Amino acid sequence: MRTRTLLAGAATVVVATGMAVPAAVVAAPSPDYSAPAAMTHLQELDRIAAENGGNRAVGTPGYEAALDYVQQQLDQAGFVTTRQEFTYGGTTTWNLLAETEGGNADNTVVVGAHLDGVESGHGINDNGSGSAAVLNSALQYAESGAEPANKLRFAFWGAEEVGLVGSTHYVDTLSQQERDQIAMYLNYDMVGSNNAGYFTYDGDDSDGVGAGPGPDGSAEIEQALNDALSGAGVEPDGTDFDGRSDYGPFIEVGIPSGGIFTGAEGRMTQEQAQKWNGRAGEPYDACYHQACDDLDNLNNEAFEKNSQVISSTVADFAAQLPIPQS
Repeated sequence: MRTRTLLAGAATVVVATGMAVPAAVVAAPSPDYSAPAAMTHLQELDRIAAENGGNRAVGTPGYEAALDYVQQQLDQAGFVTTRQEFTYGGTTTWNLLAETEGGNADNTVVVGAHLDGVESGHGINDNGSGSAAVLNSALQYAESGAEPANKLRFAFWGAEEVGLVGSTHYVDTLSQQERDQIAMYLNYDMVGSNNAGYFTYDGDDSDGVGAGPGPDGSAEIEQALNDALSGAGVEPDGTDFDGRSDYGPFIEVGIPSGGIFTGAEGRMTQEQAQKWNGRAGEPYDACYHQACDDLDNLNNEAFEKNSQVISSTVADFAAQLPIPQS
């Protein structure tokens, strides 16, 4: 999750949106949405950071090694992968995009997490947790053998920590037709905070949370994620679209958005601590953007629950969107 803004530089690569492929939903055995595989991917991101200067910051060997690992996993699972090159501050780097061959491209579901971290540490919660959970959801969906009714596109953003540069470049380089084809964007940035909150991005103002709602359709995404978290035994709260993560460029152009977040430097309230068995008055993540954001900083229970919810809702949204389509 970023804390400052830097404008993206020029880039020349534009992602081509796949053609619509009519496909019925094919029944398949439900995948096991337990989290051990997600933890395996997170441990690999930790190892990559340890072996490459202690971080996965954009422009470093650690980021490129993480990109290689994630792309290899997705290629082996049969996704169509694309590296989207862009520059910032004279540095060349990439977003990684992976999508299903099938599914209606006019109802594309984009599921994203930023793969880069800060220079000060391994970046396990921020944002190894979201990256591992999104990768896990893609691989479990492929393993299930289901045929998507709606195209799935998984995005691993670069340069989020220096100002949402990768996701901004992606949205800016889409044509209006390609933007219109994106039915919804799901953002997963920090899903295993040590003193975990369970937040979903607020789709409307009806509960008084936040200064402004997401684009039309965001409330339905919020409700679907809330229902899934409730099914996992968690009562979530709403959190504002405050522009601090990669949903920002999507909501700016009116794309319905949502996601799960377990909190950063903010402090847990007494009410939340009672609801989530947390520690009142302490930060959700006391190691936010610090060297101590390692595997010991992770709340395993929160990471497991959120990984399960992410995987199950991705499968649900591939079959049927939670928002009405015109």
